[in-house]
Amino acid sequence: MTEEDISEHRAMLLNSVTDFARSVDVARVRKLRETKTECDRAVWKQMADLGWLGVLVPEQYGGMGLKLADMAIVAQGLARALVPEPLTAAAVLAASVLAESNNGTLKKKLLEGLVSGDMLPATAWQEVAGTLDAGKIKMQATLFEGGFRVNGSKRFVVGASNADGYIVSANSAQGMQLLWVPRESSGATTEFDTLADGRLSGTLNLSDVTVGKENVINSGVAAAASLARAIDHTAAIASAELCGIMGRSLEMTLDYLKTRVQFGKPIGSFQALQHRAVDLHIQQELSSAVLADCLGVLDGVNGSEPDAKTRSAAASRVKARCTDAALLITRQSIQMHGAIGFTEDCDVGLYVKRAMTLAAWLGNGNVHRRRYAKTEILQGAA
Repeated sequence: MTEEDISEHRAMLLNSVTDFARSVDVARVRKLRETKTECDRAVWKQMADLGWLGVLVPEQYGGMGLKLADMAIVAQGLARALVPEPLTAAAVLAASVLAESNNGTLKKKLLEGLVSGDMLPATAWQEVAGTLDAGKIKMQATLFEGGFRVNGSKRFVVGASNADGYIVSANSAQGMQLLWVPRESSGATTEFDTLADGRLSGTLNLSDVTVGKENVINSGVAAAASLARAIDHTAAIASAELCGIMGRSLEMTLDYLKTRVQFGKPIGSFQALQHRAVDLHIQQELSSAVLADCLGVLDGVNGSEPDAKTRSAAASRVKARCTDAALLITRQSIQMHGAIGFTEDCDVGLYVKRAMTLAAWLGNGNVHRRRYAKTEILQGAA
């Protein structure tokens, strides 16, 4: 595919996402916050029909086989409209893990189900807050003749409220196992906590859950490597979402500064507010530049995958930058709206809440700065 072809198809992708976002009513976001669901399966199916759930899925499984930079366009556009469906959790994190599965039959079934919108997979890998180490797990998978018996708990499962099943990581005598656990499995229960933006975080509890060999996604070193890679890729796309949130929040604020009149003139004419707006714009532009650089690294500008250290450093760099910028811009946006910005009816408040949720997911700014520093030290010593 030539550079011209890439530019053309990305422009078409951007147009389709923009048109979809314009049709989304923010009132739907408020309505879903009052329920125990965060996903409308009809909307999920519509996203599938537009091809977005298969952006990263290989063509042989019905996907588009595109790059992270393409998925970033979709994620950023949907984030601007606060679309609550777990696109990044399912179509990036879960899809990336499944794409590297060595279980051909299961891989085909789950990826094709995801692409068609009939399947919503969630990834249950984290057990301890504040860690990005995919191998830091206590969940146990005990081998028996027909597969594994799994015991333990997973926290912070995004998309769990509507998931049809879970990709679960567990330790075994044979190394890490990535297992597919259908939602209705005997011994599997899920608890939910409400996040700042009204969406739900799941805790998956497994008690003597039987997972047959046919539901083993990957094992050993390959399983650990695929999960670590998927987490880094997901952190980058979550950063694209943060860019969309900060961009839309700043746009709303600038519009308000132009229309709100105080002392007989628009408050946007006041120099102090102009300076604050410029500072926020600079933060947005820096975040966009770092995101573009990170996606170039992860997608392999020279046609080859980066090594694990380079990949982790790039993911941590962009997540730390976009997290801090999104929190700053959305909070400042509320302040610059004045008293109305603190009310439930003002949409700008929804953006700061979504930014808070995404900032914490897959590591906040401090966690990623520490990991980036550690990675840079290790690279320097190599």
